Amino acid sequence: MSRNGLAAALAAEVDAEVRFDAGSRGAYATDGSNYRQVPIGVVVPRSVEAAAQAVQVCARFDAPVLSRGGGTSLAGQSTNTAVVIDWSKYCDRLVAVDPDARTCVVEPGIVLDALNGRLSDHRLQFGPKPSTHSHCALGGMIGNNSCGGSAQAYGKTVDNVRRLEVLTYDGARMWVGPTSKAERARIAAEGGRRAELYAGLDGLVAAYLPDIRRGYPKIPRRVSGYNLDSLLPENGFDVARALVGSEGTLVTVLHAELDLVPVPAYQSLLVLGYDDICAAADDVPRLLEHCHPGQLEALDGRMAQLMRAEGAYLTSLNALPDGDSWLMLQFGGDSQSAVDEQAHALLRALGRSEKDADVAFSDDPEREQRMLKAREAGLGVTARPPDDRETWEGWEDSAVPPERLGDYLRDLRKLFAEFDYDHPSLYGHFGQGCVHTRIPFGLRTADGVAHFRRFVERAADLVASYGGSLSGEHGDGQSRGELLTRMFGERLVGAFGELKALFDPGNRMNPGKIVHPNPVDGQLRLGPSWRPATPATHFGFPEDDHSFNRAVMRCVGIGNCRGHSGGVMCPSYRATREEEHSTRGRARLLFEMLDGHADSAVTDLWRSTEVHDALDLCLACKGCKSDCPTGVDMATLKAEFLSHHYEGRLRPAAHYSMGWLPVWARLSRLAPGLVNSALQAPGLARAGKRLAGVDEARQAPVFARRSFPQWWQRHAYAEEPDPADPRTVVLWPDTFTSSFHPSIAVAAVRVLEDAGFRVAVPTEPVCCGLTWISTGQLPVARKVLRRTLHVLRPYLEAGTPVIGLEPSCTAVFRSDAVELMPADQDVQRLAGQVRTFAEHLVQHAPADWHPPRLARHATVQTHCHQHAIMKFDADRELMRRAHLNADVLDEGCCGLAGNFGFERGHHEVSMAVAEQGVLPAVRAAAPDSLLLADGFSCRTQIEQGGTGRRALHLAEALALGLDGPLPGEHPERLAVRPDPPSRAARWATTAGAAALTSAAATVAGRAALRSLHRP
Repeated sequence: MSRNGLAAALAAEVDAEVRFDAGSRGAYATDGSNYRQVPIGVVVPRSVEAAAQAVQVCARFDAPVLSRGGGTSLAGQSTNTAVVIDWSKYCDRLVAVDPDARTCVVEPGIVLDALNGRLSDHRLQFGPKPSTHSHCALGGMIGNNSCGGSAQAYGKTVDNVRRLEVLTYDGARMWVGPTSKAERARIAAEGGRRAELYAGLDGLVAAYLPDIRRGYPKIPRRVSGYNLDSLLPENGFDVARALVGSEGTLVTVLHAELDLVPVPAYQSLLVLGYDDICAAADDVPRLLEHCHPGQLEALDGRMAQLMRAEGAYLTSLNALPDGDSWLMLQFGGDSQSAVDEQAHALLRALGRSEKDADVAFSDDPEREQRMLKAREAGLGVTARPPDDRETWEGWEDSAVPPERLGDYLRDLRKLFAEFDYDHPSLYGHFGQGCVHTRIPFGLRTADGVAHFRRFVERAADLVASYGGSLSGEHGDGQSRGELLTRMFGERLVGAFGELKALFDPGNRMNPGKIVHPNPVDGQLRLGPSWRPATPATHFGFPEDDHSFNRAVMRCVGIGNCRGHSGGVMCPSYRATREEEHSTRGRARLLFEMLDGHADSAVTDLWRSTEVHDALDLCLACKGCKSDCPTGVDMATLKAEFLSHHYEGRLRPAAHYSMGWLPVWARLSRLAPGLVNSALQAPGLARAGKRLAGVDEARQAPVFARRSFPQWWQRHAYAEEPDPADPRTVVLWPDTFTSSFHPSIAVAAVRVLEDAGFRVAVPTEPVCCGLTWISTGQLPVARKVLRRTLHVLRPYLEAGTPVIGLEPSCTAVFRSDAVELMPADQDVQRLAGQVRTFAEHLVQHAPADWHPPRLARHATVQTHCHQHAIMKFDADRELMRRAHLNADVLDEGCCGLAGNFGFERGHHEVSMAVAEQGVLPAVRAAAPDSLLLADGFSCRTQIEQGGTGRRALHLAEALALGLDGPLPGEHPERLAVRPDPPSRAARWATTAGAAALTSAAATVAGRAALRSLHRP
């Protein structure tokens, strides 16, 4: 095969994005498993027809093919040395819906949540729902025969597939499904490749009929092996269902006709506590005798322990009843009373009561989802335990008859102990006998890998002895393909080989998986031959054993960063739908960059253009730090990479303009009006943007006529507040607030003083170093931080709280500074003393202080760094106390993200991110509602995004309330109302001016100037 010839032919003949470059190949080299195989190339077809044409071109070149959806597979079936066809970007249509028949036809790239969202008007859904529902593709679900917790009610994917349109490697294209004898006779009469396939299937079933009937365990979660049992006469000779779960090793799926189920109108959740997970498993058969839940899920004490150690899902855990392990039963129905009665009837049958300490019942949908979310989070929580062990799949989802589950878990625990695999968490879909776990295999040494192999062989024998399945959900792939004879025996595995040879005689469809499998200990992502570089770094990575490599390896391929809605990550992926623009894709390229394998796709370490290009569209929003189940912090990894990438050479112009913004902002104080005029003058501004590396579509923010430090110098207290006075707080004068929106700081002083605090502001120039960190100028950032620490030392020594107003700057002190200077005690002190404005008022204001009563509706955009680092609980509470009816948006990143949205070449992506949620939500907000956004980037994007709105900081909103706003008065006008004469004279003469000169209040100022005196 000629790689170059194949790439050229695909590019010429297929309507697709064809990528054979090192970066694309590196991004697709692994999935969610222990395995790694660098692809030949990647094809992203723009249509199903284009994908079919790509397979034909590959066949002409005898190139193996791998179909891939979300790439979340845990058994290695979506990584291969093949041409990867990525269906997820374009081939995601809902082709047809028949609400009466409860069926639909889909393309293989459609994501489950997206499908169910499009079906919601019909009150229908696709039944199976794995924990990856926000980003798994239906094609992948069909390939893996996916299940999820809802399989308790709706079965596996195979039980919900009606027909498939498939394509064989040699070009036969057909719809397949249940096939009667008469239909098979008609197919035979037509002749051709289709007739050959059906004749072969008939012969295979005839030859192995007794073996198939005897050899398949009769359990609800048998996913291992090919579905030869679907070809039995009593099962309708269903060729579609026989192909489900074949992991792309037999055919390419082009379309799928699916059965749908009604969305339950009402649901409730019953949680039962037990002393340990084995006791919980013992009780499953008894529970199933008395009820038919939609889900019966299990969570053990070890997972709860890990969640508490990581500070994750605490609200969910606090809602659980007493116990060290729990069973969660969800009921659904047409009325709330009927649903509730199912739970109460079960409790009566068990002799238990809702009032028992080890029982919790809820029919509140939000509370139910919180508790179930903790169970769904199992993979992410157990993948990176806080004790620094590495845990891996390999025995991820075995399944046994539910009535034997308790004994199986006891024997499995004995096996763990024998192999010294201490205390893995055991959880999963216990109602169907399916057990999830991640085990601390030692996959870096030859002895550790050999130990791993012996364990999975023993575990396979154990589950077979219980009449179970090697896989109860995630398929065989490479993790279990070699072990199938231990479950099915040589004869049935031989039949699998004959089925493979019938559909794919050349072994070109995802070779090395299920049939003729690669060894379970081969092609490992790590392995004893892995020899990565161990580069010195600027960041200390204290949460990753001070290792850049371990920080990169936080990504285990779960793929939550490929979600399309909710949360923050990953905004660039949502805009481009490109794997290398997801957090996972970037982490994969950084892993390849470490050059630990002989066939590494990326080899230039810090100088790698492939990694640079993938990171270029990373917004450094930090959403992944909180939303990634394993806490990958791509913003920090990007800053580290950029620092080394540009070491000793010229940087992009934007790094000098926006990276050094704090310096230019201070210089602007010499003549802010002149600077603003230059920045707005058409010809001069255009030339300046080109010189500064700023996108021409961006409007430069307006510098305030008077900065906050300048205002403070004229209106500070006659006597500097004592740092040791418990009333003293330091108000942090960040560059964005001070130079562009000083009214925020003025408003914050007002509110803090109203709450009884005495405000101090550093008299010397200080900076958190954010702009240097985000552009990877880390040595400069460290110097800036050291100077800042020197200025703040009296306050740090006295334990004085430091109040941050700009979330991104506050996050630096809480997170980035600690990682950049982990050994500096002043950095540690500052991290402990810095608070958000809301945190300080909610947690430390005098008990008799109450915020002003605003009694308004507010639409609120949370800054990404606040979402990731400081969280938003205190802000919600402060708004509640201020009687703000807050609609806190869950629309993701605003898209500006500091310097990102200003840099040349980023504007289109920046606006695409914003238009996916934030800007439409702002346009839809009621005109008389407050619009709140604490982040400078968020306010700027809203202002420049064609919304016709300007956002206020929460401090500004509260300051308005101190004046007692008139009923019905427009909030944007209120933003610049001067203080009434009864206020202190300095407020009456200066606060309005500061507000008017703030860019955040510019529109409000224009509207109000006609009726207000300029202070």
